[in-house]
Amino acid sequence: MWGALLRRGGGRGAGGLRGLVSVGPPWSQVVSEAEKIVGYPTSFMSLRCLLSDELSNIAMQVRKLVGTKHPLLDTARGFVSDSRNNLQMRGLVILLISKAAGPSTAELSFQHSMVSGIYSSQRSLAEITELIHTAFLVHRGIVNIGELKSCDGPLKDMQFGNKMAVLSGDFLLANACTSLAQLQNTKVVELISSAIGDLVQGIYYENSKSSEENSLTDDIGISTWKEQVFLSHSALLAKSCQAAMELAKHSAEIQDMAFQYGKHMSMSHKLHSDLQPFVKESSSDTMAFSLNSAPAVLHQEFLGREAWIKQIREAQGKGNIMDYKKLREAIKAGKGVTSAIDLCRCHGKRALAALERFPPSEARAALANIVYAVTRFP
Repeated sequence: MWGALLRRGGGRGAGGLRGLVSVGPPWSQVVSEAEKIVGYPTSFMSLRCLLSDELSNIAMQVRKLVGTKHPLLDTARGFVSDSRNNLQMRGLVILLISKAAGPSTAELSFQHSMVSGIYSSQRSLAEITELIHTAFLVHRGIVNIGELKSCDGPLKDMQFGNKMAVLSGDFLLANACTSLAQLQNTKVVELISSAIGDLVQGIYYENSKSSEENSLTDDIGISTWKEQVFLSHSALLAKSCQAAMELAKHSAEIQDMAFQYGKHMSMSHKLHSDLQPFVKESSSDTMAFSLNSAPAVLHQEFLGREAWIKQIREAQGKGNIMDYKKLREAIKAGKGVTSAIDLCRCHGKRALAALERFPPSEARAALANIVYAVTRFP
C-alpha cells in the first residue's frame, strides 16, 4: 500500500497519511513550509554559536584560505547559504517530530512552557544536533597532504586549513557537549553521546580504504553499506528524534517510533543523494560520483566483484583519469540504479509507517512530505 502511495499519491484527506500527496512540492518548498510550522527558519538554528567571539575569530582565520581549494571553504560557505541542500535538515526534523508528538500525559502540567507546541529543551536539542553535525562536516574537510596537487594551493596554506578544520570542529563539538549537559537528562546525554560514537565509527569506515585498485572502491555488499551509512548519516538524527521524545517524557513506544522515522527518513535521504548523478537530467556527463555510493555497490553486487573492477579499469584513461560518463552508463545499463530507487522507497515506506503512531497534524503532514520529497525521482 505504501509503495503505491510513494509512486502514485492521492488527494488530501482528513489529516491521515493516506490522504497526503506523494508527488508533492519540491524539497525547498517542503522545507520552507515546515519551518513555518515550527516557528522560525532553522537556518538560524546555530546562530548564537556562529556569532560568538570565538567563532568570529575562526571565520577571520578561514579567510586566509581564499584562493585555495581547501574543502573547509566550501563548508564555511554552506553555513551562510546553501540553496541545494538544507544543512539544517536534522534540526528541522527534530522540531517537527517534537510538535507532532506534542506533550505526554505525564507532562500536561508543563504545557505552559511550550512555544509553538515545542518545549524549549527540544529546541535546544535541535541546536545541539546541528552543532554536532556541523562539527563533523568541518572535520571531514581535512585533506590528505600527500595527495595534494599544485593547483590546490600552497602547501603551508593547506596545512593551515587542516589545523583550522580540526580546531573549529572541536570548538563546535565542545559547545554542543556543554549545551547537552545543561539539558540535565541522563538518558538524553547517553543517546547523543552514543550517536557521536557512531559518527566517529562511521567516518572511520568511510576513510578505511581497501588496498585494492588504488582504493577506488570497497568490496562490500548493500547490507554492509547500510550498516556503515546508518553510523555515519542516520544514527545522529534517529537518536536525536528519540531523545526529543524522552525530553517530553513520552512512552518507550513513541520514542521507538521517533527513532524509526529518523533512521529510515535519513537512509532515504542518503540514497536520494547517491542517486542524483544517475537520475538528474541536468547532471553533467563528466560529473564525478562515489564508487562506493548505493547504485555502484548494488551494481557490483549484481555484476560480481571481478567484472566491476574490469569496468573500472576500462573507464580509466591515461594517468588513471576516470571516464565517469562511461562508468555511469555501465551502471545505468545494469540493475544498480533501479534497485537503489526501490531501496530508497522501501526506507521511505518504513518512515511513513512510523508516523502512523502520531496523531494527525500539520507537523506530521510536513514530516510525511519530507519523505515524499526524498523518494521522488524524475
